[in-house]
Amino acid sequence: MDKRPSVSEPADAASRRRQRKGPVYPVASRPVVDMAFYNKVRDGMEKVSEFTIAPRDAEAFDVPAGHLFRIICPGAPQVGDFNLWHKHDLQESFYSGKTRAIHATHLTVGDRLWSSMPYLRPMATITYDTLQWYGWDEDGCGIHDVIGTRCDPYINRMLRGTDAHHYCHSNLIRSMVKHLGMPMPEAERRVHDVMNVFMCTGFDRETHQYIKKASPVRQGDFIEFFAEIDLVGALSACPAGDCAIREPGETWNSYELKVELYRPKKGALAGWTPPSRNPYSGDHGIHASSTAG
Repeated sequence: MDKRPSVSEPADAASRRRQRKGPVYPVASRPVVDMAFYNKVRDGMEKVSEFTIAPRDAEAFDVPAGHLFRIICPGAPQVGDFNLWHKHDLQESFYSGKTRAIHATHLTVGDRLWSSMPYLRPMATITYDTLQWYGWDEDGCGIHDVIGTRCDPYINRMLRGTDAHHYCHSNLIRSMVKHLGMPMPEAERRVHDVMNVFMCTGFDRETHQYIKKASPVRQGDFIEFFAEIDLVGALSACPAGDCAIREPGETWNSYELKVELYRPKKGALAGWTPPSRNPYSGDHGIHASSTAG
């Protein structure tokens, strides 16, 4: 498709493009992330459980507030699609768009996974990331994105004209049905945009298309989170494996992922309480006299 503009530039085009830039939400206004506290919580933590996610499948799991959990690559390079919900109210779920606006397109240590409105509070904080070294490569790509959605059978049907059932969207749905015993239609309504763990992505500098490349994750790499509230998580081992660009007809191999749950040592959480939901009144100007915004 030819996307060249069909209209001519106005005389002031250059000055319109030369406007100052800056973050949408100023960094200084963000709630402070006390990494000294999280490092203290990590010190002496005890592993209490672990499980493996089969290739091209997903598992859902509970994480109590104040615990830590790791998503681990136990073998061959593999990316995962990760969803989160508040255990006691599934309406409160991970909000990838607002997380992206508050932090960045790709997340690492000190960044948080924020919940949907009207709750808008931290659900989890990233406390360790063995791939933090990667940063940004020459293609503008980074790791652990909150840009993309998740592979799904609907787009596959549209692009390829066939049905397939082990895309991440379907995997996550099955995991919720299995873990929570909910009907499949409800589980599908609950599955939402994900954090693409270990995935290497960015935007093409010329076309601005969402692009991917082979993940740099290797055996033993992990990303670690602190649960700020009681959570239900769901993680899919993507059928695309490391999400490398492959030639037509080339095989896509998927591999295992692993999740480990940790409990802080006694006393490590002294003085800490889970964050409250956002205090905005929720009036939206219906009854309030103030029109400030």
